[in-house]
Amino acid sequence: MIIFLIAIQVLVSIPLWFPVVLKLRALFIKKKEPDTDGSFLSDFGIIITAYKQLDLIEDVVYSVLQSTYSNYMIYVVADACEQRITFDSERVVMLYPDTILAGNTRSHFYAVNRFVRAHNIITIIDSDNLVDKNYLEQMHIKFQQGYKAIQGVRTARNLNSFYACLDETGDMYYRFIDRKLLFESGSSASLAGSGMSFTTALYKECLENVDISGAGFDKVLQYELLCRDYTIAFAENAVVYDGKTTKSDQLVKQRARWINTWLKYWVLALKLLDRSARNLSWNQFAFSIMLLRPPLFVLFFIVFVSILSDIIFLPYFLIFWLAVVLVFMIVFFTALSYFKSGKIIYLSLLRMPRFIWWQVVAACKAKSANKLSVATEHKSSDYK
Repeated sequence: MIIFLIAIQVLVSIPLWFPVVLKLRALFIKKKEPDTDGSFLSDFGIIITAYKQLDLIEDVVYSVLQSTYSNYMIYVVADACEQRITFDSERVVMLYPDTILAGNTRSHFYAVNRFVRAHNIITIIDSDNLVDKNYLEQMHIKFQQGYKAIQGVRTARNLNSFYACLDETGDMYYRFIDRKLLFESGSSASLAGSGMSFTTALYKECLENVDISGAGFDKVLQYELLCRDYTIAFAENAVVYDGKTTKSDQLVKQRARWINTWLKYWVLALKLLDRSARNLSWNQFAFSIMLLRPPLFVLFFIVFVSILSDIIFLPYFLIFWLAVVLVFMIVFFTALSYFKSGKIIYLSLLRMPRFIWWQVVAACKAKSANKLSVATEHKSSDYK
């Protein structure tokens, strides 16, 4: 019984100390620098998806139009949107589906099937994003290096509430672990839903025959990519500015979808772990370990229960948890420091218990998450 309890607790703790393994491997492996093909020309089909509202479309489109890289077209898929918008630019194609698509991949392929030319690269942007002027240029550099799937950086567009600050805090942690460290260790960066690019051929190969309802297309896509043992590169200088939640109702609906998605696609991590063992693939193994990690607040709850049980049954094992928690804190604050968190981020940590409470509420609504909302609703006023 004691051995069983110890084994379970060690397994539970893996996501908290595994980032150290990633960092050590990144330090000691000799990573081969990819050869740059200066003759490769990226022709971007930029797909921006909107659902029921177009409040922020002008902002994101105009940010793309400021790009330093010029070989692109913008396709806005206005799904279930009654409002009509026009742009005084030949680079922008507005698409209004006759039937409600209510799905990211459906919107993406609706755009792909209406490309005005055969773009060899797809990049996916959310309607609440702003695109840095160098985003396309930085993506192009990675494609020249031979990568076929790339995740950029999604950083906060707004920090005007403690919800937004804590949302960004979590993003910094995941960005550091699941993208930077994973990629530098020789594995793949996880996908974030937007600010990501793929060769059109590869995107179609992975998802053209898969109909995905609700949230989570990025989970299916990264699984398909890793099954083929592709490396998803992390483009640290390709930046999009992402709208963060500013209100508790936004947070609950968003997190309910995320928790629902994790539960729905958790089995894919097990399949990938099994595949990694058969293929002896570090890329697949490291990625599957991080995919198995539950949402942090769930993980913290499990750790809390484990510590309480150890006080009664395994008091000497509390030293193990002290070490694990210390390692997590070091990694967590290293992530905040690396991405140059401001004072407002650190002050927001004081309100973490309230933030966690709303995620508990979200967990209770996870089963009906896709009925509550398909996408987070943002308005211009959220960023003032």
